[in-house]
Amino acid sequence: MDSLPENNSRYKDVDYWDERYKTEVCYDWLGEFSKFQHLLEKHLKKEDSILIVGCGNSSMSGDMYRAGYQSITNIDYSSVCVSNMKDRYSHCPGMSWLEMDIRQLSFHDASFDVVIEKATLDAIMVDEKSPWEVSPQTSAFIHQALAEVSRCLKPGGRFISVTFAQPFFRKRLLARAEYHWSIKQYSYGDGFEYFVYVMTKGEELSPEDTALERKLQEKDAESSPPRRTEVDDKDDFLSHVLL
Repeated sequence: MDSLPENNSRYKDVDYWDERYKTEVCYDWLGEFSKFQHLLEKHLKKEDSILIVGCGNSSMSGDMYRAGYQSITNIDYSSVCVSNMKDRYSHCPGMSWLEMDIRQLSFHDASFDVVIEKATLDAIMVDEKSPWEVSPQTSAFIHQALAEVSRCLKPGGRFISVTFAQPFFRKRLLARAEYHWSIKQYSYGDGFEYFVYVMTKGEELSPEDTALERKLQEKDAESSPPRRTEVDDKDDFLSHVLL
C-alpha cells in the first residue's frame, strides 16, 4: 500500500491521516463488513442508535446502512476524512459525520445503544514495542477512550471492538470493573484470524476476567516506585545539609 507511513508512530499523527485521506478513497482494515456481519447481527438491532469511532474511510458504515442499520453517527479526528465521507453519504438520512477525539466525546451520557470501533485501538497501539507491556502513555490514552465509550452507552448497550489483537493481550485493556461491562469474544477470518469483542454495559465481568484485572492491578502495585513520605523528604534534606 503506497500510503504506509515511514514509521508506525505516524499512525497517531492526524496530519498523516489528513494527507492520506486527500487521495485514498477507501480502505477497510481487517476486512469488509460482510466478513464479520454474521457476528455483529447477533448483537445489533435495526433500530439501534449506533456510534462508530475512528470511522476512517472504511465502507463499513455504508454497508451497515444498506443492511438496514440507518441511525449511525460516525466520528474521526481527521477533518479531511469527515468532509469526504459527509459528501460521499450525503444521500443517506440518519447518517452523520463529526470531527471528534475518541477521548473527548461530546455526547450526553447514555446516548447510544451500540458503539463500534474497527482497528482504531490497533492504530493507537501500533508503535508499541511489545504487546506484553503497553507504555503508560498509550495505556492512559486507551483508558480515556474506553471510559468515554462506557459513559456514552445506554444501560444494556454494547461496545463492539473489531481487532487483530488476541484475547490474551486485548482483554488486559478491556477487563476493568469501572467500565461496568461484561466481555464476550468471537473470531473470524480465512487463513488469518481476527477477533470481535462484545462488551455489554451493566453486566459484570466474568470470574476469569475479574481475576485478570486483579492480577494486573497487583502487578502494577508491585512495579510502582515507593511513595516518598514527609519523613523521607526531611531525612533526604538533612543528609544533603550535613554532607
